[in-house]
Amino acid sequence: MSTENQNASKPTPPPDWKAELDKHWRRINQYSLNFYQQHKTLFAAKKIALAIGGLSAFAWLNSGWYIVDQGNRGVVTRFGAYHETTQPGLNWRLPVPFEAVKIVNVEQQRFIEVGYRDSGRFAKAANMPQESLMLTRDENIISVRLAVQYQVNNAKDFLFNVKDVEGTLRQLTESVERAVIGQHDMDYVLTEGRSDIVAAIKRDIQTAVDAYHAGVIIASVNLQDAQPPEEVQGAFEDAIRAREDKQRVINEAEAYSNEILPKARGAAARLLQEADAYQAEKIAKARGETERFDQLLVEYEKHPEITRKRLYLEAKEKLYSDSDKILLESERNAPQFYLPLTAPASGAQISKSGGEEVVAAENDGGRQHKAAAVNELRPSRSNKP
Repeated sequence: MSTENQNASKPTPPPDWKAELDKHWRRINQYSLNFYQQHKTLFAAKKIALAIGGLSAFAWLNSGWYIVDQGNRGVVTRFGAYHETTQPGLNWRLPVPFEAVKIVNVEQQRFIEVGYRDSGRFAKAANMPQESLMLTRDENIISVRLAVQYQVNNAKDFLFNVKDVEGTLRQLTESVERAVIGQHDMDYVLTEGRSDIVAAIKRDIQTAVDAYHAGVIIASVNLQDAQPPEEVQGAFEDAIRAREDKQRVINEAEAYSNEILPKARGAAARLLQEADAYQAEKIAKARGETERFDQLLVEYEKHPEITRKRLYLEAKEKLYSDSDKILLESERNAPQFYLPLTAPASGAQISKSGGEEVVAAENDGGRQHKAAAVNELRPSRSNKP
């Protein structure tokens, strides 16, 4: 019992890894030696050479496999000359030195900068005066910064037809830009002509690139900046402000004109309509008078004396209707005028027995209005002589 407790209390010694490794190594060597003794014919020099040669040939042939990623194209050259263009996926070519492959990204958006160089996101772009300064048609110097975005559309032409595509495209863009800017005035370039100039530059660059068979397509042309040189920037800003003030005054004048002209046209139209209405009124009145005179003529031809007497009375009624005097005829036909101090009451009448005329006087709000009425001597139109 005490012996068991003593054995349990002793610590377990750590394993001897070196001895274990030596043990396994001797076992592997013994197994290899036994395999060699049993199969000596397999380890002849020729067979070893054939095995090595076969493995080498297999590895050499397998080196011809390559993968083209999506959006890329593989350009295969045989002894340095173009052979074919492969599509994305797993492809095989003759191993080196017979054939080689170059991978070209045809979906990548590539950029070139003309007139400046973008140093980074937080750094100010460096100006390139030798590229940006150019002459306009009106002999002014202007600084233009242009960014061209392009991508490869033919991998073969991109690799073999132009040695330095980016440098060639930059020089070509600068040449086309100078030609287009030189055809326009400075004000047109700086103001309303930006979109037309960009479209013309893009069209001319694409035409020249196609003539070179460079294998690229111009995606976009961006006019980053167009302004006079820094030495005359202040004077040019003053000219811009003056031009803006001029345009503002012109706009205000046009707004005033647009406000006044409709009113004037409306007033003119109103006067024309009033004139037409006045003309129509006068014509209608004249026609009415004419018809009345014709009817009166017919009555006059039928009863001359009575009609003459009626016309005389109507004329007197019309003549004295607006007078504030009272006219009475005496027996000796001598007119007598009376100016009454007080107006007669409303509805009062002054008459002469056996007389030939009755004049009614009425007071309306302090003003006297007299209306003459024809007495019983006025003949009826229906009576015949």
